[in-house]
Amino acid sequence: MRTRLTAAAAATAALLLLANPASAAAPTPTPGAPGAGDPYYPTYGNGGYHVSHYDLRLKYQPATDRLDGTATILATATQDLSRFDLDFALDVSEVLVNGHPAAFTSTGVQELQITPATPLAKGAQATVVVRYSGTPSKVVRYGFTAWLRTPDGAVAADEPESAWWWFPSNDHPSDKATFDISVLVPDGTQAISNGVLVSQSSQLGWTRYNWRENKPQATYLATLAVGKFDISTGTTATGLPVVNAYSKDLGDNADAARASVERTGELVDWLSGIFGPYPFSSVGGYVPNVPTGYALETQTRVFYSPKIFAKGSNTSVVVHELAHQWYGDSVSLERWSDIWLNEGFASYAQWLWSEHEGEGTAQELADYVYASHPATDPFWTVKPGDPGADNQFDAAVYDRGALAIQALRDTVGDAKFFQILKAWPTEYRYGNATIAQFQALAERISGKKLGPLFQTWLFTPSKPAAGAAGPRTAARAPLHEPRSWQQIQAVAESHRR
Repeated sequence: MRTRLTAAAAATAALLLLANPASAAAPTPTPGAPGAGDPYYPTYGNGGYHVSHYDLRLKYQPATDRLDGTATILATATQDLSRFDLDFALDVSEVLVNGHPAAFTSTGVQELQITPATPLAKGAQATVVVRYSGTPSKVVRYGFTAWLRTPDGAVAADEPESAWWWFPSNDHPSDKATFDISVLVPDGTQAISNGVLVSQSSQLGWTRYNWRENKPQATYLATLAVGKFDISTGTTATGLPVVNAYSKDLGDNADAARASVERTGELVDWLSGIFGPYPFSSVGGYVPNVPTGYALETQTRVFYSPKIFAKGSNTSVVVHELAHQWYGDSVSLERWSDIWLNEGFASYAQWLWSEHEGEGTAQELADYVYASHPATDPFWTVKPGDPGADNQFDAAVYDRGALAIQALRDTVGDAKFFQILKAWPTEYRYGNATIAQFQALAERISGKKLGPLFQTWLFTPSKPAAGAAGPRTAARAPLHEPRSWQQIQAVAESHRR
């Protein structure tokens, strides 16, 4: 009798295997990819998991540029995972996965390769702890460092990468996460980061600052500034907390910087009328004493180089970086070839601000840009919709990118156009999206087929014919430079670093 039951069970099992061969054996765990699959930057980011949260507990000594850290990373495996990578360049002393020691080694340019004691099953949650230390300014990758020393501290703010120099991460915008950033610095020194300062405490000559960004954030948008700052706090007219910070040694640029950045509250309220409700819980900017000349839309707390204000105040740059909080930060690009979704719309926000201030309408600026570049100008050979890694921050991505948006406005009309501007950061809030998805949204709202327009202005490496944008754009050449143009150009030039 027992023999018959065993035989019957075996027969049943055999039938089940025939019906579902995949159940014959459990999948074999495999390593996660050492990149996110972005053609522009094949080694940036990693495969096999998704990060939901970074908890960074740091100690930084400005005098020696010594950084000690413990990163706790909450992740979920997206495949049966035998091994995975983090992007990181400092010295690692220990890695734990789910509380157990894991093997690790540094490979390639910025890969920290981790092998957990037990493979991770697809869908399993993992807690990864990385203890590390080093001197970030001495770390050079791809011929540069994204960690900027200042006379009294340091700054981490760069694009498309900066995370490797101060925390291990899945460093690609397609994997966004929330952040807790806790920084211990000597008394008299401050630490500035993203989001809201939830607490601050001092003990035995050191002060700890605890910052929290509770909305998903791309790793390159995480920022850290350590130094001696004058800090101003307040609220916008709608009650949003504003935190701005200025190095105490900005010299002749100090007043112009304040005259610009202190208008953040006013400008974010104005932009909310164009793009819809502001997507985060705080806003502000900081101006450290760094030798660089660019600004960066670091989430909620914009980085500004003091050189941007060397010729005086510039509200246009503040508008540009704040516009990114909707276009680039809340809705992030899916891959770096989608950079137009960031820079084109931030540039067009400057055109709208110029119109608002009576210093040149968006139409006049479009006509001026079009007329300023003859057909033989290499400006027209860069495709804003796919500029290539070497041309991501080319003038064409900003100026021709804004021209494309004016072309869209001319084609669909103001009512549908401004509806589109609000719909995009509403429908894709806190996520990632592509140019193709933007085109689909614009077509749905406008009821028009926009493929030829997008192909002409974003993907054709030549100057569009006059009037190709629609009924007005590029149809005439203005006789004078719009009054806002110099400030607008200062922003684009600052990004070509």
